[in-house]
This record gives sequence, C-alpha cells and structure tokens, in this order.
Amino acid sequence: MDLNPGQLDALVAIAEHGSFEAAARELHITPSAVSQRIRALEAMAGQVLVSRGAPCRPTPHGERLVRLGRQTRLLYDEASVALGAVATVELPVAVNADSLTTWFRDVLATAAGWNGTAIRLQVEDQAYSQRLLRSGDVLAAVTSDSEAVQGCSAEPLGALHYVPAAAAAFAGRWRRGRAPDWAAMPTVVFGAKDDLQRDMLRRHGVPQLPPVVHQVPTSADFLEAVRIGLGWGMLPELQARAGLASGQLVRLSGDVLDVPLFWQRWRLDSPRLTTLTDAVREAAGRHLRRG
Repeated sequence: MDLNPGQLDALVAIAEHGSFEAAARELHITPSAVSQRIRALEAMAGQVLVSRGAPCRPTPHGERLVRLGRQTRLLYDEASVALGAVATVELPVAVNADSLTTWFRDVLATAAGWNGTAIRLQVEDQAYSQRLLRSGDVLAAVTSDSEAVQGCSAEPLGALHYVPAAAAAFAGRWRRGRAPDWAAMPTVVFGAKDDLQRDMLRRHGVPQLPPVVHQVPTSADFLEAVRIGLGWGMLPELQARAGLASGQLVRLSGDVLDVPLFWQRWRLDSPRLTTLTDAVREAAGRHLRRG
C-alpha cells in the first residue's frame, strides 16, 4: 500500500482535534480537502478509518495508521531540524503524577539543556498509559506494565516506594487501641483508578474503603490534604520524606507498597527519543528502588 504523507497528516489531525473542520484549520487547507484525503486513504486501505461522529474518532484500523503517521512525523521533524528546515521536534510522553512530582523532574531538568526539543507531557496513571502508546498519542510512557505494547520496547526502571502516612494529630485521633482504625478513619484517594489505599486496607483485613473518602486529583494537593489532616493516604517515600523527617507526617505502619515502573517507547531509530530514554534511565537509577 503506497501511503501518502498528506493523507496520514489529515488522519492524525482528525484524531488530535476531533473534526474535519478543526483538522483543516491545523493543516491550513479546506475541510473539503481533508475529506478528500481521508476518502482516498480509506479507498486505498479498503477500510473505514474515521468514525464520523461528534467528535470524529479513528476506527481500530485508523488507529494503526494514526500511529504510523505520528512515527513518520517524528522522523521527518528530526531530519528537518538537522537540515535547518524546522526549529523544534515534539516528544509526547505519558507519565504518572507521582513520578512527575518526584524523580521525573530530573528528566525535565536534563531536557532544559536540549535545543530544538519540546517535551509534551500527558499525565496518566501508570497502569493505564498503555492505551496512549497503542493509539500513538505518545512516543513513550512510564508504565507499570512490563509487557511491551506491539511496536514498543519495555525496560524496567525500578520501583516507586509508597508508605501509609497521615498528619500526626490525625493519626492520634483515629486509633483503635494501639493501632490505626483502618476501617473507620477517612481516606484520601487520587481518583477512581487509585487502588493503593484499597491494597493497604486489605493487608489489614479491611475489605473496602471507609465511609469517608476524599478525592484529590493532583499529586502536590494530595500530599497537602494528608499533611493538613483531611485523611490518610499512600505517599511516595520520595515525596513524604521531608514531612516524615520534620514530624508533620507519621507512618501509620511499617508496611510499604512498591509499584514497579517500566519505560516503554516506540522502536524507532530516533536520536531524540534515545536521548530522552537515556535521561529517564539515569533519573530512575538515582531515585527508584532496584530489585
């Protein structure tokens, strides 16, 4: 199949912007021209590639070509930068909020010294970032899945170490004898996908969350909610270290939960993606637990 780069660009633009009109604005052509490109691509593929709804979405067959289009764009942009034709290469990456707040900041500090490279982050739970790789929305991701997405490689980075913590006054108030009252004390969760608190409760024989559950969907505010006594929560040790040292926070038990993290990236001969991978590997080696 002889794929036309302009047709792939139209398909990617629809996937990113949700309509033929928005894709046309992105590509600086008319909606009719976008429609013609998609019809020609569908005729060549022998498949419907775009679900015409509100918003428009690639079909499963279309998603494969969207991924190819994004891969092609990366390689094209890298070649264009080398030739002086464009100024910037974009690297879209998925990373979980706790990593972004802690060890991944070293990656950003390293990237600050790169010329012509724009990091475009999508914050996603480490257990759900694979879908972004499959769809081609990102070139690489920090994920908890060791099984590589088709077309990607996966390598272990280490484990992010979580501890059950609470404000000192909160912990003193919610006790049952000498132990925390796990079944009753209010809990803070990051969101619907956050199972860390449930996992810790099961370790203590509590099958479900308590009646009062607060949801705080940003990592820094999650830490602050725990620090001011809104509830207890599972905090990355890297993030909780200062509060534990100062006495503002206390550990509720000696239990820990280690979340293994992996770096998945497209298997592309891309110098920029390789440079990013090296930076991720170095930062993880400094901060994450091995073995």
